[in-house]
Amino acid sequence: MKMLEIKTALQIAKPKAEVFEAIIDPEKMKHYFIAESSGMMEERKSISWKFLEFEEYVPVNVRKLVPNKLISFEWEGAKDKNLLVEISLKEVSKTSTLVKITEGKMEADEMGIQWFGGNTEGWANFLACLKAYLEFGINLRKGGFDFMRA
Repeated sequence: MKMLEIKTALQIAKPKAEVFEAIIDPEKMKHYFIAESSGMMEERKSISWKFLEFEEYVPVNVRKLVPNKLISFEWEGAKDKNLLVEISLKEVSKTSTLVKITEGKMEADEMGIQWFGGNTEGWANFLACLKAYLEFGINLRKGGFDFMRA
């Protein structure tokens, strides 16, 4: 059976170090992605994230961090299935970074297709929110998902 894997990317007009810190530091992530975190992302550390639109906490197992280059973790990206997420950073110029995200893989069955649609949307939103926060100081998520809690 064919396997599904999410792949998405976006260029952000900030240096790699600033983008890297915005992803691993929960105090910065709260401005564009999560509501709460049990701690900073550190290699081989387990933390949990809480999102505004969901009640439950999501366990995140950090596998590898390469400063200013790679963030690799596993999380329950689909119901009862831990999936690998890799966020890579590539310098385009001294003031611009290409952020690439991959997540997966899952079978192309009903559950896999549902995961693929939802998480592809989620990662595209993550990148847009990260860009808005870093480049313009705007929190795009604020109020954006209130309809999910109604």
